[in-house]
Amino acid sequence: MKLFTSLYNMVLTWSKHQHAPKYLSAVSFSEASFFPVPVAIMLIPMSFAQPSRAWKLAGLTLVFSVLGGVVGYFIGWGAYEVIAPLVHHYAEQFANARNWFSHYGVWIVLMAGFSPVPYKIFTITAGALSMPFIPFVIASIIGRASQFYLIAFLVTKFGSAMEPKIHQYIEWLGWGSVIVISGLLLILNLK
Repeated sequence: MKLFTSLYNMVLTWSKHQHAPKYLSAVSFSEASFFPVPVAIMLIPMSFAQPSRAWKLAGLTLVFSVLGGVVGYFIGWGAYEVIAPLVHHYAEQFANARNWFSHYGVWIVLMAGFSPVPYKIFTITAGALSMPFIPFVIASIIGRASQFYLIAFLVTKFGSAMEPKIHQYIEWLGWGSVIVISGLLLILNLK
């Protein structure tokens, strides 16, 4: 089964659509507060399809991701007790995030913004713990910008050489990412 190849090809098709920036904005916004699919999965092939717009796409992704993170923060701040039963499958991850916040404070938001760990867990937890809002936003901007502009840099610098290899090995890359993320979550859950 070629799950990631199909997904990659579908996103490449979307990236050529006249509303592609709107799709990317919607996924960026929703991924930071409730949507389960990381936005990089959409940003990378869209940047390959339009390398001259990679920086603009990264900026658009950053703006809408941070706005979505702010919504996630306010969901956690105002409605955590209401949504907790709805997201019970994330309960252990939220508990771990609370522990990391107590140890690392705002730095955990910066790390989460750059890492493959689901960002929404940290946005909602930051709100639930009433983390100071301005440091949360600043850390979100730095963490998310680091990830998205790194993608733009790599695509503009190596895109034409990287794209055929990524397409050739997309299944390995996709399943490898799933394994790495699962392993990270397992390791972090054991601590």
